Amino acid sequence: MSTAFVFPGQGSQDVGMGQALAKEFAVARAVFDEIDESLGQKLSSVMWEGPKEDLTLTENAQPALMAVSLAVMRVLEEEHGFVLADKVKFVAGHSLGEYSALAAAGALTISDTAKLLRLRGKAMQAAVPVGQGAMAALLGANVETARKVAEEAAQGEVCQIANDNDPSQVVVSGDRDAVGRVGEIGKAHGIRRAVPLPVSAPFHCALMQPAADAMAEALAGVEVKAPVVPVIANVLAGPVTEPAEIRQRLVEQVVGTVRWRESVLYMTANGITDVYEIGSGKVLAGLVKRTDKSLNSASIGTPEDIAAQAPAMTG
Repeated sequence: MSTAFVFPGQGSQDVGMGQALAKEFAVARAVFDEIDESLGQKLSSVMWEGPKEDLTLTENAQPALMAVSLAVMRVLEEEHGFVLADKVKFVAGHSLGEYSALAAAGALTISDTAKLLRLRGKAMQAAVPVGQGAMAALLGANVETARKVAEEAAQGEVCQIANDNDPSQVVVSGDRDAVGRVGEIGKAHGIRRAVPLPVSAPFHCALMQPAADAMAEALAGVEVKAPVVPVIANVLAGPVTEPAEIRQRLVEQVVGTVRWRESVLYMTANGITDVYEIGSGKVLAGLVKRTDKSLNSASIGTPEDIAAQAPAMTG
């Protein structure tokens, strides 16, 4: 097998996402209904009607993005006879997308995944008071340079690499003042610019430890099965299959670096030629292509995408 499925993270949400899937496919509607019921909230209404500010809230965006990804998966499986274990060598997800990947691979139920992501969103938001943390994307930076800049900018505060996205984009996260220093320091290291990100908390850094503790407790009470295909964990940039290790890596992920670039390179080193982004947006397909131009990448998030891509995937 030479195919991998990847699942998007926060920032890929958009009002209206998944609505066309729900209108066209009963099996997709069933996914949204199940998530609404498990959360005790009409999350689907927020997804399809907005307002955007409500959808962007971390506690809504995380389960909502998973919902679209799993709706696409169910349509592929039920309408096109797609069998993940027969067609896909690895799955992976960007940050919260790792939960979507685990649900797609049967390690977690959809209901448990929705509840975990709701809790994860709330815990990450609550870990740091609003305004005390920040994140910034360093453009034209490789991970080695970004690490030097982050260490120099910290000055006793927290400033860490949150996301190693592709060969020229690294995101740093931490205390607001420390992240604010990376722009000027970065120029001296040849980094083009630092772009502040419109986020409500400094994700994937040591300041998120209270959220990691909350997730450790929550995951201990949830059944995790062995996935039907290996899941490439963010913090390892390598595969996990054992339930105990899956729990451990999900906890570490809250404070650890999303090693996306390395995860893509792991795929290519292990024979992957085709990468499909399953869910809302096209962010990951772009990161994949910028990491390895030889890879074929495509995004599948709408009925039109499914109609275009499913024949080749299921043939």
